[in-house]
Amino acid sequence: MVPGIGLMKRRLETEESAVSLALSAAAKRHGAAAASARVLETKYHGDAGDWYVALGWDAGRGEARAVFRMDSVTGTVTGITEV
Repeated sequence: MVPGIGLMKRRLETEESAVSLALSAAAKRHGAAAASARVLETKYHGDAGDWYVALGWDAGRGEARAVFRMDSVTGTVTGITEV
């Protein structure tokens, strides 16, 4: 039997772990340097168990911004919305 989502240990328990995953995804997918990236806002949706992290970074042609949606149980990025 597989435990329900409420019984599983969350991989992204803290805001710091969600921010580090978002920075990693920004570096991998958008070429953002960690030194130029900054956190604009973080939110946790308790009912869905999702983290939302908004990042901004210098993209060379101007500032780039994106919102990263992450599943806290699986610890994966489930969506990226460029702003």
